[in-house]
Amino acid sequence: MRRKPELHLFDGYGIELEYVIVDSESLDVLPISDEVLRTAEGKYTCEVDAGEIVWSNEFVLHVLELKTGTPVASLSGLSRVFEEHVGRINRLLAPKGGRLMPAAMHPWMDPARETRFWPHKNRRIYQTYDRLFNCRSHGWSNIQSMQVNLPFCGDDEFGRLHAAVRILLPLMPVLAAASPVVEGRTTGLLDTRLEYYRGNQRRVPSVTGEVVPEPVYTRAEYHERILEHMYRDIAPYDPEGVLRHEWLNSRGAIARFDRSAIEIRILDVQECPCADLAIAAAIIETLRALVAERWVSRADQASWETASLVDILNQTIRLGNAAVIDHAEYLKAFGCQGVKATAGEVWQYLLDEVLPPDAGLDKQHHAALTTILEQGCLSRRVLKALGEDESRERMRSVYERLCECLREGKLFLA
Repeated sequence: MRRKPELHLFDGYGIELEYVIVDSESLDVLPISDEVLRTAEGKYTCEVDAGEIVWSNEFVLHVLELKTGTPVASLSGLSRVFEEHVGRINRLLAPKGGRLMPAAMHPWMDPARETRFWPHKNRRIYQTYDRLFNCRSHGWSNIQSMQVNLPFCGDDEFGRLHAAVRILLPLMPVLAAASPVVEGRTTGLLDTRLEYYRGNQRRVPSVTGEVVPEPVYTRAEYHERILEHMYRDIAPYDPEGVLRHEWLNSRGAIARFDRSAIEIRILDVQECPCADLAIAAAIIETLRALVAERWVSRADQASWETASLVDILNQTIRLGNAAVIDHAEYLKAFGCQGVKATAGEVWQYLLDEVLPPDAGLDKQHHAALTTILEQGCLSRRVLKALGEDESRERMRSVYERLCECLREGKLFLA
């Protein structure tokens, strides 16, 4: 996300959406992102500035990223802008026999056989990652996400935002889980992408940590406890320092001091931009309330130990809205009364609090959140559509519908 200087909390937002390129007929991965960008720009390039939205390469050739070129002041109407660019890319892909597929993991890709890494500019970075972590695997070449970038200005704003993001992070998969199928079978998890994500760099555990970031609230402390620790640990494997950058950090939310933003990485990409932007709106408004100390003080938010938050995250990765949260203090952090509630009930309460009908939320986003709360996250809806039939034919039919949802800008209904 390119950013203007001195943006304060909630002054702007950056959104990034990743999609798989698939064969139009078989829906197998189609590794031609470099050719798409070359067709658009007239030469091989990592990025195409297509106006409000930038198209860019990713680690592998079967994935494209669409992102806001500069921070936007509002999410209202932004999903329609993303939809327009999805359409433009699909039109470029059509003569090449391809189309874009949404959802956070391709349902039958074989990474060991089908992975093709980006071979052009910055390939040294990808080659280094592959040498260290063997990236022909689901945790690398088959995980598509939405990233939400939130600005801050100075240590005080960073500390407030980081404290709020940390405690909300375990609840985010409840809305966003969209990866129930891998290698042609259901996994028993609603957010399989996160399960792979948190283990993809186990050779150097400090790179990912516990996914939930450590409780650090100043730039100096973040560098000392997270970044420098990570750089020291990876140095023996990367003596030339190819990966010695803030983006090496793979926690579920990372500090990008180079652009004064926190980047939330824990979110699965959805079936259409409207669903992604609705989830982003729900998260942003809840974070706004937390930063404003609506329910508990900043000190209370900052005091949460990582292990307790990881326990809740483990449940939501597996069960989503059905996860039972029986931690009264955690519920209290969001103004919920009682000693037990499902994660779905917590989100229903939060959205009633921070996004009531008269809050001015984009009508499409409000409808999308209603669907997610009533029918469940995308993983639940995909599982319901599959039923007991896990055949390739059935999966292809369901994921064909997801491709159509992306093309038409509509939510997937089970």
